Amino acid sequence: MGRANKQNNSLKISILQKDGSKLTIRPIRPIDSEIEWDFVHRLSAQSKYLRFMTGLKDLSPAMLRYFTNIDFSKDMALIAVVHAKGQERQVAVGRYFKYPDRPVCEFALVVADEWQDRGIGTLIMELLILDAKNKGYALMQGEILSSNTKMLQFVEHLGFATKLDTDDARVRIATLVLQEYSGRHHCSI
Repeated sequence: MGRANKQNNSLKISILQKDGSKLTIRPIRPIDSEIEWDFVHRLSAQSKYLRFMTGLKDLSPAMLRYFTNIDFSKDMALIAVVHAKGQERQVAVGRYFKYPDRPVCEFALVVADEWQDRGIGTLIMELLILDAKNKGYALMQGEILSSNTKMLQFVEHLGFATKLDTDDARVRIATLVLQEYSGRHHCSI
C-alpha cells in the first residue's frame, strides 16, 4: 500500500541566518527526491555512517520514494533548504515514523557538516517533537551509535534519556516522554 503525501504547511517556517542566507524548514514532498538524493550524496562518509549506521554511498530509488512520500497523518519529515542561484539546496532532514501497533514514533536527524552548530537540528527536532506530541504519541525514540557523542549530548539536552541497546552494544536508545516535553532548548547541532 502506498504512503499518502498530504502536505502539512503549518510547519513551514523561514529564518534569516546570521550570514544573511534564508533558510526554510518545511515538510518534504515527493518532488524533493532530487535534492534529497543530492543532500545525502554530499554528506561526508562519517555523517552518512552516523546517520545510516552503514557505509551507504547513495540512496537507492526505493529509499528515495520511501523518504519523500510521507503519510503526514501519522509520520513527519522536515527538510531545511537554502536558496542559491534560484534553486533550493537541502542542508538538513529530520523525520519520525510511527511504530506499528504502539503509540511510539522513531526519529532520525542529519545536518550537513558545514551547516552544523547553527541551531538547525534543534529547531527541526523541536518541530518534530511538538508534531508527534500533538498527534498523541506517548514516546519518541531513536537509535544512536554509542560513538556518536555529539548526537547523544544533543538529544540528552533536549530531554531524551539514553540507554544501551541490549541487542547491540554499538547502539544507544534515546527516549523522550512526549507529554513531559516543555519546548525551547538552547543547544545546537
